[in-house]
Amino acid sequence: MTNKHLIGALCSGLFALAQAAQAHIVLTEPQAVAGTYYKATLRVGHGCNGSATTSLAVQVPTGFEGAKPQPKPGWSLSSRTAKLAQPYTSHGKTVTDDVVELRWAASTREAALPDDQFDEFAFMGRLPDLAGPMWVKVLQTCESGQNDWSDIPAHGTSTRGLKLPAALLDVQLAPVHQHHNH
Repeated sequence: MTNKHLIGALCSGLFALAQAAQAHIVLTEPQAVAGTYYKATLRVGHGCNGSATTSLAVQVPTGFEGAKPQPKPGWSLSSRTAKLAQPYTSHGKTVTDDVVELRWAASTREAALPDDQFDEFAFMGRLPDLAGPMWVKVLQTCESGQNDWSDIPAHGTSTRGLKLPAALLDVQLAPVHQHHNH
């Protein structure tokens, strides 16, 4: 094999890997600090087998408090609330019901996200005080078919081998600042 063919083969392989890496719905910022407000931005890299994306339904992870969606021109928004298993306090008030699902739906066929384009859908809220993985499950509905991005590994956080993995947010403890006395 000549160097020219070797380089071509390597480039093709890298391109295929890059496409596979973008084949999932992922968080643009996959790490955040526990106990802070966080803007979760989900990147949608493709539709469903060539079909345009017409809606996204996001399951707000347990412990993600006060989720508020970011509006998108051409898309309608809705949310679903439910009674919480663990109420929390926000601004001095006990919260017993909270947003558990957010939904964006294309208002017209022209507003749908074509398969050959990408876009981002965002929401914000407060993260729990404890560190650990949070999984964001997304149901992507298209003009034809859907992708249920909800697979979670049985152990650990590696999504390798999962066909439709949920988006992973790694919630970390705040860095400890050391003070030096002189």
